Amino acid sequence: MATTYAVGIDDIRSAAVRIAGWAHRTPIVTCAALDRLAGRTLFFKCEQFQKVGAFKFRGACNAVRKLSDAEASRGVVTHSSGNHAQALALAAKLRGISAHIVMPSNATPVKRRAVEDYGANVIECVPTLDARETTVTEVQARTGAILIPPYNHPDVIAGQGTVALEMLADHPDLDAIVAPIGGGGLLAGVTFAAKALKPDIRVFAAEPCGADDAARSKAAGVFIPQAAPKTIADGLLTSMGDLTWPVVRDLVEDVLTVSEDEIVAAMRLAWERAKLLIEPSSAVAIAAVLSSRFRGLDGMGKVGIVLSGGNVDLDKLPW
Repeated sequence: MATTYAVGIDDIRSAAVRIAGWAHRTPIVTCAALDRLAGRTLFFKCEQFQKVGAFKFRGACNAVRKLSDAEASRGVVTHSSGNHAQALALAAKLRGISAHIVMPSNATPVKRRAVEDYGANVIECVPTLDARETTVTEVQARTGAILIPPYNHPDVIAGQGTVALEMLADHPDLDAIVAPIGGGGLLAGVTFAAKALKPDIRVFAAEPCGADDAARSKAAGVFIPQAAPKTIADGLLTSMGDLTWPVVRDLVEDVLTVSEDEIVAAMRLAWERAKLLIEPSSAVAIAAVLSSRFRGLDGMGKVGIVLSGGNVDLDKLPW
């Protein structure tokens, strides 16, 4: 029996129309120095130039703008320590509705300030998943707000899929796309769109060795939840969801894992050689493409790389 996935190409095309004029169409850039290191022509999709500095705004914007007026009047709620928190806060502000963001007490202060600057109500909780989910449930019961989760939601996945629509519109001759994976919303959306538009395109996930649930699950053929993740790529600490794991299982060719040293080296290369200010999670995708494992694969002269964001704590650079 064929698998029924959470999102189809029509959902992603509708999302592109829905977020047009609200989200940026981000540029694709190249870098000859990185091409030489990779042995291929690389095309970098610069989501660090997206609103809030990350691809997350696409999914949050699509989900918020898709709400009926009656639903929107109730406001929205989520739990997030980073980019999704900012994305949902801004999407809600632009629609003129309230946003309640549950953030752990150890969230980066600069990210909390950004969420507050967008006018969201921040509710602090202890830094555990159980506490985050319990607090969200309490906020929902008290306010009636609509839950917009960070990645495991069809409207969020469809919004993220617009990344690949733009990539293949600008460069239809791409042989492959590489995207980082945490919860999998970005990778799922990109894969759905890319495979629908170009069935023979190859899609790869990039993941830190210290947070490798996707790689372990892909190898085993069954979902293995994340256990005690530890990586500088703080945007990739989350386990996949039940809507995103089937995409990795069925449609993604491979999950490429990279070390912490490789992530830092790739991030520095992007800053120094390509002049691209990216965060570690974005650097994971570059590190994967520069890895010996990926360079040993044939038949991919043109590779698209999704740079997921650029929200870096400039006071705590990894070098």
